[in-house]
Amino acid sequence: MTANSTNIKKGKVILVGAGPGDPELITMKAVRYLQQADIVLTDRLVSTDIIKQYVKEEAEVIYVGKQCRRGYSTPQESINSYLVEYANEGKSVVRLKGGDVSIFSNILDELQTLVANEIEYEIVPGVTAALGAAAYAGIPLTARDYSTAVRFLTLYKSDIVTEEYWKQLAATTDTLVFYMSSETLNSVVENLVKNNIAADKLLAVVEQATTPLQTVHVTNLYEYTETLKGRTFISPSLVIIGKVVQLYEKFAWLSNSGSKEHYFKPVGKIDALTQEQQAKQAS
Repeated sequence: MTANSTNIKKGKVILVGAGPGDPELITMKAVRYLQQADIVLTDRLVSTDIIKQYVKEEAEVIYVGKQCRRGYSTPQESINSYLVEYANEGKSVVRLKGGDVSIFSNILDELQTLVANEIEYEIVPGVTAALGAAAYAGIPLTARDYSTAVRFLTLYKSDIVTEEYWKQLAATTDTLVFYMSSETLNSVVENLVKNNIAADKLLAVVEQATTPLQTVHVTNLYEYTETLKGRTFISPSLVIIGKVVQLYEKFAWLSNSGSKEHYFKPVGKIDALTQEQQAKQAS
């Protein structure tokens, strides 16, 4: 029976950041909402330990994973529909996202959907991947005398940064952090080198940051072709560029795992179909 045929009060949607991987980096507020939720719509980049420890047994957990450049990820339109459907049934819904909900996520689409359907919502921030990766790699992003600002960027497609902006990025003293860009890293390096980025700015790729499988790769951008070009990095991987990367060797406190295992299960075609069927059955 739907809310249209009864006087069921609409439920509330909580948009929650789960943190970058380490399940202990989730906030207490996020945990409280997970313990109260009837429905949890969770992204791929959320530790399974969070689901196991904090979601009540009777709650429905629906996996709506996405993976960059994978056409069989759960469509955003489907996720939006689930939010509306479950809220209209009067259920308490947590939309659980990896990292922070406001940094390179599809929160705008979901907010617009909730507002258009007059559904109450709340936003709970989380530790974003850049901060988690930097902390667990011992790289202070705005270390004194190394950087006074940091820029969060993405190059998930090779044509989304203009030539003029590449010149600015090569010249700036800001630390550069690229999300979802490990597969386009060749283009990142080529454009920065082409625009004469300073040789004392190093590059770090942090694979599976804050998890037991974290591995950090560091190189000079002008030596990238010999050291890292052609390597496939495990998702998620974050790219940090700047003088602050020099601090890694001195302050790294977590040993590299060197593992090729996946902490977060990759989304596959079968997984995506299962997610769709699971959501339909729960509705």
